[in-house]
Amino acid sequence: MQRIQGIYFASSPLGGRGVFTAVPIEKGSLIEICPVIVLPKKEVEIIHGTRLHDYYFLWGRELKQAAIALGFGSLYNHTAHSNALYELNLADETIEIYAVEDIPAGAEITVNYNGEPGDEAPVWFEKP
Repeated sequence: MQRIQGIYFASSPLGGRGVFTAVPIEKGSLIEICPVIVLPKKEVEIIHGTRLHDYYFLWGRELKQAAIALGFGSLYNHTAHSNALYELNLADETIEIYAVEDIPAGAEITVNYNGEPGDEAPVWFEKP
């Protein structure tokens, strides 16, 4: 697992826990590479009845599998205008987190759960 020295998790004003940085992070920097545990399509429905529902990523070429990210991967909170993004690496079974803007020390690192920063489509826990 690879990550920038100085990132940590803590209680988040966005809810639950989040990922923060104690050091400035430059735009374009790789923040973390998170290995994942891939769940086959037949087990995805099961996850909806568990606490893991809020922590998994859709996975696979057709996004019919699920993946649980290790490291801090499943703790990054959602904002529409996030300061980071995630990329699924299907071949290596990892999720890579990159800064899309300079992130100051002390800031929470957020991703847009819809994939692209600026995508304002509601996510499952937001009311339309």
